[in-house]
Formats: sequence, C-alpha cells, structure tokens
Amino acid sequence: MHPVAHPIAGRISSISVSSTMKVAAEAEKLRRAGVDVVDLAPGEPDFPTPDNIKQAAIRALDQNFTRYTAAGGTEELKQAVCERHAGDFGTSYQPAECLIAVGGKHVVFNLTQAVIDPGDEVVIPVPYWVTYKDVVNYAGGQCVFVETDEAQGFRLTAAMVERRLTARTRMVMVNSPSNPAGAVIDREEFEKIFQMTSGRGIYLMTDECYGRFLYDSEPFSIASLAGAKDTVLVAGSLSKTYAMTGWRIGYGLAPASVIGAMTKLQSHSTSNPTSIAQKAAVEALRGPQESVEAMLREYRKRRDFVLERLRAIPGVICAEPRGAFYVYPNVGVALGGNGMRDTMQFAAALLAEARVAVVPGEAFGTTRQVRISYATSLPELKRGLDRLHQFVVRHS
Repeated sequence: MHPVAHPIAGRISSISVSSTMKVAAEAEKLRRAGVDVVDLAPGEPDFPTPDNIKQAAIRALDQNFTRYTAAGGTEELKQAVCERHAGDFGTSYQPAECLIAVGGKHVVFNLTQAVIDPGDEVVIPVPYWVTYKDVVNYAGGQCVFVETDEAQGFRLTAAMVERRLTARTRMVMVNSPSNPAGAVIDREEFEKIFQMTSGRGIYLMTDECYGRFLYDSEPFSIASLAGAKDTVLVAGSLSKTYAMTGWRIGYGLAPASVIGAMTKLQSHSTSNPTSIAQKAAVEALRGPQESVEAMLREYRKRRDFVLERLRAIPGVICAEPRGAFYVYPNVGVALGGNGMRDTMQFAAALLAEARVAVVPGEAFGTTRQVRISYATSLPELKRGLDRLHQFVVRHS
C-alpha cells in the first residue's frame, strides 16, 4: 500500500488563479474551436513592439549576449531605468536602488515578500488589481480594503486611507492610473497620502505600470517628492509603455536595503531576467519615445468611443477613465432576476451567448462592474460593444 501524499501547501491555498489569465484562456479555447470571439479582456497593447527595440534584441543575439547576467539585472539596464525615471519624473535613483525583474508582477511579488511579515496589514484600495490581494495573502499579511466611490471615478483620497491605518499597517499599495478603472489619484491627495504614510513609517508602494498613459494630467511619480526614497517603493514595467508584454521586464526602485532583500529572493527563484530582453529594454528606455505618445493618442480616441457606446446602453453606468486603457462599467441593470446574480455569471453568459470576453468585477473586489480593455482596434471594439449592448438589453 502506497503512503498517502501530503496535501498542497497551505500558502498555495491562500492564493487564487489570476482571473484575467483565466478569462484569456477560455477565450483562446473558443477561438481554437473556430468560434468568433471578441476579446475585450486582455490588459495588453495591441501595438507591436517598436522596431528599434526589436533590432536591439537581434543585435544582442548576434553578439551572443545569451549568458547569465547578475541576478538582479545588468548594471547597464539599471542605469537606464534610473535615467529614464529621472527624466520622466525628476527622481534621483542610483543602480543600487534598482532591481530588474521578470515583469511588473514579479516586482510586486518580490517587494511584498521582502517587506511583509505574517500579521502585517496592507491597505489596498478597491477596485484593486487582481494580484495585490493574493501576494499579500501569500506573504501571510492581512489585506485591509478601502472602498472608493464610483460616482467620484473611483478616486482615492488621503481621508479614505487614513481611516484604515492602524498600528499594524506596514504598507499602502496604490496604482495610479489604475487597473481596472483607469482612476488617477489627484496629485494633492497623493502627496497627502505620502505625508501620512511616511510620517508613520509606513511603506507606500506605487505601481506605475500605466504611469505614462494619462489623459488629463502630466505624468507624476510620488517618488519625486523630497524624502520619498526612504519609504516609497516603486513597481514599474516596460510591458505597457513600450508594448513589450511578452518580453517580461519590470523594475523596482526602493531603498538599497529593500532592493537587496528582493534580489536575494530573486536569486533563488528566477535568477536574472532574460539577457536579450534586458538589452531590448535598454534601447526602449534610451531610444526614441515617440511610440509612447502615439499609443496614448490612439488610446484617447478609443476611450472616447467606448465611453460613448457604453453610456448609450440603457441602465449602464460608466465612470470616465483618466488613464490606462480600461473602462469599468456598472452592468448591475442586467443582474438579478434573470439568473445572473453577479458579474462572474454575467461574464460567463456574455461569453457563451454573445461571444464577448470581459473580466468580472469580482476579480477586482467589486460585484456590479466588469473590466473592458480598449487595447484593441476600433472595429473590434465596435463589434464587441454592439454585442454587449444587445446582451444587456436582452437581459435587463
């Protein structure tokens, strides 16, 4: 008789499969079966990686730059990250305060594991990016959620945060512009949040993944404030800014002691990010930046189109995104008496009946919204929104 295998470790049971990845897999499965699916779920630019970046990767291959690098990334790329961040936001980081990781998500994971002990509280605004809750749970921390107001565009304020701070608060996690709602923290409120957290010795993690995609204001990093480097932890990514999602390059900017802890963890998990992708990332950061502005112009057109179409659907409410490339409409009008009790059932029915993929709000901590990405072409957006319109009317 064989011995009984041990169960899966409890820390794995504390996290869930990424809802956005799950929706993408379901949509891809239908496409492989020949079904005409309009996929409005992926948080991924539909633009190709700019040619100068691709050429840098080809040069790296030709030069046989294919060996291990330092576990936390090459000195060249760290310097390029610090230079670009200084140029964009007026900060003054040095390579010792920088880590290169396998995408922005990897940075958030390493950072959270490096500073959160079991029982530490982490304040997270709702709606939140799916991964925040799970990485805190994995570290043994306690998530403390801050509800934001849909009528106010899901904007976070210092007063909202302050009500959730306790003696056990270790970190506040913010994402501006945000995934999933495209919400932007007003600069004055952001500065108040920093003053409040730094004055209490609380880390402020700022996820700047969409930091260059703002519609109504200039790019801003809270890390640029005087004294911010002591308690601000920056999680950044090249994935969205330079249409490099598959290249998997992210960066962290933080006190050297935190970077050292993150690097130690990374040295036993992934080791270095791909050498070739690092060379491409140097070119992305130091090369021409026109592609970023071109994408932003296109996203603005798409945002305006999507907002107009969503607001034409009877009963649908949609806050205006001020950044990123998502809308987060309230589809509560279609919930209730038709068998769809929540947006998970709404999203499943929408995919099954109308062949449109969206991400349910439960993934982000809410129950009446769905996330729609407009990082896709206008013709596809029109097809998807036409189908969504008919579906909501049919089920309202």
